[in-house]
Amino acid sequence: MRVSEFWRAVDQVFGEAYGAVVTQDVVLEAIGGRSAADALRAGVDARTVWEALCDSQDVPLERRHGKGLAEPKD
Repeated sequence: MRVSEFWRAVDQVFGEAYGAVVTQDVVLEAIGGRSAADALRAGVDARTVWEALCDSQDVPLERRHGKGLAEPKD
């Protein structure tokens, strides 16, 4: 997943306004106790950040691919 795909998926799954909040304010223990935005800036893989964010927000597996991205692999 590219960083641009990450942000597109955030907008699709969380909405633009809530997506901005959740990526800045939610602390994700799975990626070192940082926000998604901080983790991306630190060079953490975008797919890893996306999965941690989805896990923290209980996003169902069928919605984790985000609109415009490839369907999730089984």
